[in-house]
Amino acid sequence: MAKRLFVGNLSFQTTEADLSELFAQVGGVDSVKIITDRDTGRSKGFAFVEMSDDSAAEQAIAKFNGSDLSGRNLTVNEARPMEKREFGGGGSRGGGGGGGRDRGGYGRY
Repeated sequence: MAKRLFVGNLSFQTTEADLSELFAQVGGVDSVKIITDRDTGRSKGFAFVEMSDDSAAEQAIAKFNGSDLSGRNLTVNEARPMEKREFGGGGSRGGGGGGGRDRGGYGRY
Protein backbone atom coordinates (compact mmCIF):
# COMPACT_ATOMS: atom_id res chain seq x y z
CA MET A 1 0.00 0.00 0.00
CA ALA A 2 1.29 3.48 -0.86
CA LYS A 3 2.36 5.83 1.88
CA ARG A 4 2.34 9.59 1.56
CA LEU A 5 5.29 11.57 2.95
CA PHE A 6 5.59 15.24 3.85
CA VAL A 7 8.86 16.82 2.70
CA GLY A 8 9.57 20.24 4.16
CA ASN A 9 12.27 22.93 4.18
CA LEU A 10 12.78 22.71 0.42
CA SER A 11 14.80 25.22 -1.54
CA PHE A 12 12.55 27.24 -3.84
CA GLN A 13 14.64 25.96 -6.77
CA THR A 14 13.94 22.26 -6.00
CA THR A 15 11.84 20.59 -8.70
CA GLU A 16 9.51 17.62 -8.62
CA ALA A 17 12.03 15.77 -10.82
CA ASP A 18 14.75 16.43 -8.20
CA LEU A 19 12.59 14.91 -5.47
CA SER A 20 11.53 11.97 -7.60
CA GLU A 21 15.17 11.16 -8.37
CA LEU A 22 16.17 11.49 -4.71
CA PHE A 23 13.39 9.31 -3.30
CA ALA A 24 13.80 6.69 -6.04
CA GLN A 25 17.08 5.80 -4.31
CA VAL A 26 15.10 3.88 -1.65
CA GLY A 27 12.12 2.56 -3.63
CA GLY A 28 9.32 3.21 -6.05
CA VAL A 29 7.92 6.72 -6.22
CA ASP A 30 4.27 6.91 -7.27
CA SER A 31 3.94 10.70 -7.30
CA VAL A 32 5.59 13.97 -6.26
CA LYS A 33 3.73 17.24 -5.75
CA ILE A 34 5.46 20.48 -4.76
CA ILE A 35 2.90 22.82 -3.23
CA THR A 36 2.84 26.26 -4.83
CA ASP A 37 1.25 29.58 -4.03
CA ARG A 38 -1.91 29.93 -6.09
CA ASP A 39 -1.30 33.61 -6.86
CA THR A 40 2.42 33.64 -7.67
CA GLY A 41 3.02 30.02 -8.67
CA ARG A 42 6.12 30.03 -6.45
CA SER A 43 6.96 27.00 -4.31
CA LYS A 44 5.83 27.19 -0.70
CA GLY A 45 8.89 25.16 0.31
CA PHE A 46 7.21 21.81 0.91
CA ALA A 47 5.98 18.81 -1.05
CA PHE A 48 4.24 15.47 -0.78
CA VAL A 49 5.90 12.31 -2.07
CA GLU A 50 3.90 9.12 -2.41
CA MET A 51 6.02 5.99 -2.11
CA SER A 52 4.84 2.71 -3.60
CA ASP A 53 5.10 0.73 -0.35
CA ASP A 54 5.44 1.21 3.40
CA SER A 55 8.95 -0.24 3.53
CA ALA A 56 10.28 2.29 1.00
CA ALA A 57 8.54 5.10 2.88
CA GLU A 58 10.15 4.10 6.19
CA GLN A 59 13.56 3.91 4.49
CA ALA A 60 13.03 7.35 2.96
CA ILE A 61 12.19 8.87 6.34
CA ALA A 62 15.24 7.26 7.95
CA LYS A 63 17.60 8.24 5.13
CA PHE A 64 16.41 11.71 4.13
CA ASN A 65 15.02 13.34 7.30
CA GLY A 66 17.67 15.90 8.27
CA SER A 67 19.72 15.29 5.11
CA ASP A 68 21.00 18.13 2.92
CA LEU A 69 19.38 18.98 -0.42
CA SER A 70 20.45 22.21 -2.15
CA GLY A 71 21.88 23.58 1.08
CA ARG A 72 18.73 22.92 3.15
CA ASN A 73 18.16 20.23 5.80
CA LEU A 74 15.05 18.34 4.74
CA THR A 75 12.19 17.47 7.04
CA VAL A 76 10.70 14.14 6.00
CA ASN A 77 7.90 12.38 7.86
CA GLU A 78 4.63 10.60 7.28
CA ALA A 79 1.99 13.03 6.02
CA ARG A 80 -0.94 13.58 8.34
CA PRO A 81 -4.47 13.65 6.97
CA MET A 82 -5.56 17.12 5.90
CA GLU A 83 -7.61 18.84 8.56
CA LYS A 84 -10.93 20.30 7.57
CA ARG A 85 -10.70 24.07 7.54
CA GLU A 86 -13.48 26.18 8.90
CA PHE A 87 -14.20 29.18 6.73
CA GLY A 88 -16.25 32.04 7.97
CA GLY A 89 -16.41 33.31 11.44
CA GLY A 90 -17.26 32.10 14.81
CA GLY A 91 -20.28 34.01 15.97
CA SER A 92 -21.73 37.36 15.11
CA ARG A 93 -19.53 40.12 13.84
CA GLY A 94 -22.29 42.70 13.70
CA GLY A 95 -21.83 46.24 14.88
CA GLY A 96 -22.30 46.89 18.52
CA GLY A 97 -24.64 49.54 19.55
CA GLY A 98 -24.10 50.85 22.92
CA GLY A 99 -24.68 53.92 24.71
CA GLY A 100 -28.18 55.14 24.58
CA ARG A 101 -26.90 58.69 24.82
CA ASP A 102 -27.22 61.31 22.15
CA ARG A 103 -23.86 61.60 20.41
CA GLY A 104 -24.96 64.04 17.75
CA GLY A 105 -24.29 67.30 19.55
CA TYR A 106 -21.26 69.44 20.23
CA GLY A 107 -19.75 67.45 23.03
CA ARG A 108 -23.10 66.78 24.68
CA TYR A 109 -23.70 63.37 26.07
